[in-house]
Amino acid sequence: MLQIPELLAPAGDLERLRYAINYGADAVYCGLPEFGMRSAPANFTPEQLAEGVIYAHARGRKVYLTMNTLPTNEEADRLPEAIKEAAKAGVDAFIVADLGVLDACKTFAPDIDVHMSTQTGITNWAAARAAYNMGAKRVVLAREMTLQDIAILRDKTPPELEIEAFVHGAMCMSVSGRCLLSNYMAGRDANRGQCAQPCRWKYYLSEETRPGQLYEIGENENGSYILNANDMCTAPFLDLICKAGVDSLKIEGRAKTFYYVASVTAAYRRALDAYLADPLNDNFELPAEVYEELTRTSHRHYSPGFYFGREQARQATDSATYIREWEFVGTVDGWENGVASCQQRGKWSLGDTLEALCPDGRSIPLNPEWIENEAGERVESTPHAMEKYTIPTPELPPMSLLRRKTV
Repeated sequence: MLQIPELLAPAGDLERLRYAINYGADAVYCGLPEFGMRSAPANFTPEQLAEGVIYAHARGRKVYLTMNTLPTNEEADRLPEAIKEAAKAGVDAFIVADLGVLDACKTFAPDIDVHMSTQTGITNWAAARAAYNMGAKRVVLAREMTLQDIAILRDKTPPELEIEAFVHGAMCMSVSGRCLLSNYMAGRDANRGQCAQPCRWKYYLSEETRPGQLYEIGENENGSYILNANDMCTAPFLDLICKAGVDSLKIEGRAKTFYYVASVTAAYRRALDAYLADPLNDNFELPAEVYEELTRTSHRHYSPGFYFGREQARQATDSATYIREWEFVGTVDGWENGVASCQQRGKWSLGDTLEALCPDGRSIPLNPEWIENEAGERVESTPHAMEKYTIPTPELPPMSLLRRKTV
């Protein structure tokens, strides 16, 4: 019987939750201000969580709540209330890393599934089986595992244990994200959602008898990015991840914009659907337009991560900057009689190369002949933040997004 993997997308807030779901996610993961491994503002209030669960469930989707920090004694005292409040909201699972949190979830919300976070550092079948024996429904694997590692883990664990793996997004230089650099260098705890990303900083070499005299380690004028990881992109071999036994395909990025979430989710929805259309085909080919979509969001150089071994998980030692060939500039709130009602999220001008990204993943070129502002005036550009305007377009569904080519 064909196993149909779940597509799991990040949701930093209600807006991102809605876009993730409308652009193809089967489930989303999100967090509350406490226990969730992300500092504000990429979090929900309890009221927003309840609203998000209602929105997701009405569309047949799921919501998982991250509670994967390592709590202090004082925080552990507040766990029961947080768990009971989340259970009341109707979340479908808790994502945890701490054994005390696991036990508390089982005690105060016994009917809700528990997933073991990637922060647990599960890299082998024995750890996965132990998590299952402690009551976990799912394990989120460490990014350092290869396809072969995953296949072995799947073979040696109970079939009832679900396997979740990251398929796209940023990678950490430390094993499973357990890093102390940020805490040591900036006083910001990466294991509490406050990473300052010192692995992306510029570094120079200094000789102790020559203070203030800095030497570049590499050839680039920007310094040397000796710890800088590439972004992961697995869309071209998504079939192999599915065939290795992965039940949930996870996109990284709770702190990313809703445009990023929408674009990447739509691309992986199309990639997964392409695989499921012919799952017995050993010569899976990713549609070219799907990979092209993944280049239209802000990203670092792509790599396959560790799935084919460590030699493939190369670093980008020349730059830590993002590649931005397209810029998100607006939302489409409605369409009628050949005219789209839009809201500004970035400036663009008549004559710019413009596209609309639709919830079904289609990318539609646009060449509007005019822009009309709220006062009914024809203008040449959209310079004002959040201003509303109309433009002539082909038919566009609600929640379509506008973007402008920058290079």
